Amino acid sequence: MDPAKEQQQENSSLKPELEKDLVTWVAPARPFKRRDKQFYLTTISIAGIVCLILFLAEGAMPVILIVSLIFLYYVMSTVAPEDIEYKITNKGIKVGGRTTNWQFLGRFWFGKRYDSELLIVETAFIPNRMELVIKSEVKEEIKENLKKYLIEEEISPSKLDKAIDWFSKKLPN
Repeated sequence: MDPAKEQQQENSSLKPELEKDLVTWVAPARPFKRRDKQFYLTTISIAGIVCLILFLAEGAMPVILIVSLIFLYYVMSTVAPEDIEYKITNKGIKVGGRTTNWQFLGRFWFGKRYDSELLIVETAFIPNRMELVIKSEVKEEIKENLKKYLIEEEISPSKLDKAIDWFSKKLPN
């Protein structure tokens, strides 16, 4: 066999694969639900009591932290998220132009928060999961394409997840 042809064959097998879009959709950046005055009144009342107790026990720093977290939550629940583009490619998952490669992703499953369908993917870095808002029309196509690269298996909720769920059920809608 000709050495030039062998060299050409070796080079073609080492050529990196081009990125190819498998599924693309546009959806909000995060789940969103507008809250009413009753919700904010209840939240601020609970936070006020906790702040008073912490102020008497620890001082001003925990109070500042709680007030800043309440403000952050208020802003996130009054400002609607922008729509961004999500892509599943042969190289990984791309959210708003940033790619997370398959090697950093684990299992995936579907969930729901507020009125939004979510694709939840386990990641190898903190916060240990990626939650993508999906449209119900593309759910089956997403599932079909992700099964080629990842395992579909829901992980059990952590103690923090259980505590957040319990607390959110106690607050008014």
